Amino acid sequence: MVAPVGWRLRRLQYLAQRVAGSLAQRGWRGTLARIRSEFRHVPAGPDATLAFEPVGSLLPPEALPCADVPEVTIVVPVHGQLAWTLACLRSIARHGVEVPFEVVVVDDASPDDSAARLAGIAGLRLLRNPRNLGFVGSCNAGAAAARGKLLYFLNNDTQVTPGWLDRLCEAFREVPGCGIVGSRLVYPDGRLQEAGGLVYADAQAWNVGRFEQRNDPRYLYRREVDYVSGASLLVDAVLFRDIGGFDPRYAPAYCEDMDLAFAVRARGRKVVYEPASVVIHDEGTSSGTDPFAGVKRHQETNRVKFAAKWADALRAQPAPRTPVAQAIHRGQPHVLVMDALMPDPTRDAGSMQTIGLLRRLRELGWRVSFMADNRRATPDDILRLGRLGVETLCMPWSPDLPTWLRREGKGLGAILVSRYYVAAPHLPLFRRHAPQARVLLELADVHFLREQRAAELTGDAALARQAKETRRRELGAVAASDVTLVVSTAEQQLLARELPQARVVLVPNMHEVHGRQTPFGRRDGLLFVGGFGHPPNADAARWLATEIHPRIRARRPDITLHLVGDIPDDARRELAGAGIVLHGRVPDLLPMLEARRIALAPLRYGAGVKGKVNVAMSHGLPVVATSLAAEGMWLRDGDNALLADDADAFADAVLRLYDDEVLWTRLSDAGLENVRQHFSIDAARTALAAALG
Repeated sequence: MVAPVGWRLRRLQYLAQRVAGSLAQRGWRGTLARIRSEFRHVPAGPDATLAFEPVGSLLPPEALPCADVPEVTIVVPVHGQLAWTLACLRSIARHGVEVPFEVVVVDDASPDDSAARLAGIAGLRLLRNPRNLGFVGSCNAGAAAARGKLLYFLNNDTQVTPGWLDRLCEAFREVPGCGIVGSRLVYPDGRLQEAGGLVYADAQAWNVGRFEQRNDPRYLYRREVDYVSGASLLVDAVLFRDIGGFDPRYAPAYCEDMDLAFAVRARGRKVVYEPASVVIHDEGTSSGTDPFAGVKRHQETNRVKFAAKWADALRAQPAPRTPVAQAIHRGQPHVLVMDALMPDPTRDAGSMQTIGLLRRLRELGWRVSFMADNRRATPDDILRLGRLGVETLCMPWSPDLPTWLRREGKGLGAILVSRYYVAAPHLPLFRRHAPQARVLLELADVHFLREQRAAELTGDAALARQAKETRRRELGAVAASDVTLVVSTAEQQLLARELPQARVVLVPNMHEVHGRQTPFGRRDGLLFVGGFGHPPNADAARWLATEIHPRIRARRPDITLHLVGDIPDDARRELAGAGIVLHGRVPDLLPMLEARRIALAPLRYGAGVKGKVNVAMSHGLPVVATSLAAEGMWLRDGDNALLADDADAFADAVLRLYDDEVLWTRLSDAGLENVRQHFSIDAARTALAAALG
C-alpha cells in the first residue's frame, strides 16, 4: 500500500526541522558528524560498568533488597515486555547500593503473564492496575504507594550500573535546593543518549549530547538543566505529591517529565543532571521510535499542551536554534581556571585550596572550566571536578590552550591561574584572546620567599641566585595580573612593599570545622603529613626523623611517629627507623587525624599558610610547630599551639603535651576556634567575590 501523502509530508517536515535545528546549533560539519554518529554503532568497549546484559532470558532475580524504612522507592512501570523488565530488575539486584530502597513495579494491565511472573520475586512490591493507565497513570499509582522520602522513576527498558542510585542521592543532598536529579543515559552500544534536557522558547526539547561519546568531559560535570528524562528521574516525594504528580493531561505519555521539571523549578527548586550516575537505556523499546505511530504519536500533541500551560515560563527560555553550548549556560559568567596539574586533595594542601576556590566560584554563579597546564586528566580527576559542577578541558577531548582561547576567549569574564610559572607563559595569550577578562594570579605561596629561606638555611649560593631570578619572574607575573590572591597576611604585606601598585587580595585557606570525634585517651602517636614533592616537607621529615624523634624516643620509646605522604624509595630507606611508620599517600586522612594524639609541623623554611596545620586544627588535633610553620596563621605559643624552633625545644614541647590532657584539650578547642575565625569558607567566598568584582 502506498503511504498517504500527508504522512510523507509530515515526516519530511519533521526531518527538515531536525536538520535546521542541528545546523543552527552544530554547523555543517557538526551536523554531518551527528548524522554519521546516529547510524554508526560503536561498541561499548572494555568498560565493565556498561556491560549490557542481552535481553531474552526470563530468569528472575533471586530477590530484591527491600528496606524496612526505605529512603528511596524505585518505581518501575511495565506493560508487557517481561524479558526487559526482568533484565532491569536483575541489574538492580546485581549492583548493590548503600542507600536503603524498595522496588515497586506497577503492572499496567500487561497483555502477557508479566504480573504472574513478577509476583514471585522476593522483596518486590507489585501493584496491578485494573485497566491500562499509561506511563503517567502508572507512575502516579506507584508514587502513591511509595514509602521512601525520595521517588525514583525507572523505565523497564533500562539497566543500571554500579553506584547509580547512590550518586543520584549524593547530588540531591549536595546541591542546595535540589528537587530533581537525573542520570547520564547511554545506549547499549556505549554512545551517549542524554546529558540532561534543554527546552527552547517554542517548547521544542533537545537531548544534550545525543549520540556523542559518553566519556567526553563536556558531559561529565554536574549542572542545572531544564529537565531530565523520566527514564531515570529522582524527585523529592513530598514535592512530587504537592505538585500533583505527573500531570494527567499528558496521558498516556510524553512531555510529563518536562512538565514536572518546570513545575519543580516554578517552586524555586533545582533540576540537576548527575553524570556520575550512569543508566543504560534501550530507547524506543517501550514506546517505539516512529514519531507518528504508537505512543510516540502523542509527542507533538503533548508539546502543544505543554506550550500552552507554560507560555509565561517559556518566554525566559533560549530562542529556537540557539547553539546548545550557549543555551545550556544561560549567560552565566565564564571563568577559566588553570593550575600545573589536576587537583588531587590526597596529594597536597594546594589541591585542597584549588578545590575550595572552584567550589566558591560555582557558589558565586560562575560557569567554571578547568585546564591543567599539561592538559592531562584521569577519569577520576574528571568526575571529581564534575561533582563540583566544573568542566575539565583535557587531552584528547579539548584543543590546546591557544586554540581553545581563540574559540572561547571572547566569552570569558575571568581567568584564574595558580602559580606564577603557570601564568607567566600564557599571559600574552590571555590578553590577546580574552582582553575583557580579569586575570587573577593565585599564589599558593610566594615562591621566591621560600627559595630565599632555603638558601639561607643551607648556605647554598646557587639556590640564592635561583631565588633572585624567581623573584624577578614572580613579581613580573604579579605586576602583569589584574589581581593577585594570597593565603597569608605576611605575604600580602610583602607584596605590598615590593609592588605597591599591585592589587593583592587575601583569600585564606578554606576549611570546615569538623571538630574532634576521638577522646584524648584513645589516641596515640605523632603525625606528620607532607609529600616529598614539596622540598620544605622533605627537609622537615628528615629533621623530624633524624633529630627530633630520636630525642623523643630516648625518653619515651613507646611514642610512634607516623609519616604520611608520597616518599620516594631512597628517602624511605633513609627515614626508616625504630618507632617510625611510613604510610605513603593515603586515600582518606580522617582515620589518621582521629587516631593520632599530636600533629607536627617542623618546617624550617617555606612560605604561605600551612594546610597541614589548618587540617589538623579543623579536626581538633593539637599542633606542635616551628615559628615559620605558624607564620600568617594567628598562632600563639601556649594559646592555640606549641611553638619551638630547635630540635631540643621541639621534642620537649611534644613530650610536655603528650600526657597533659588538660593542655591538650585547651589547645584542641583553641585550634578549632582559630580555624572558625580565620579560615572560614564565608571569608574566602567574600574575598573572592571582591577580587572578581
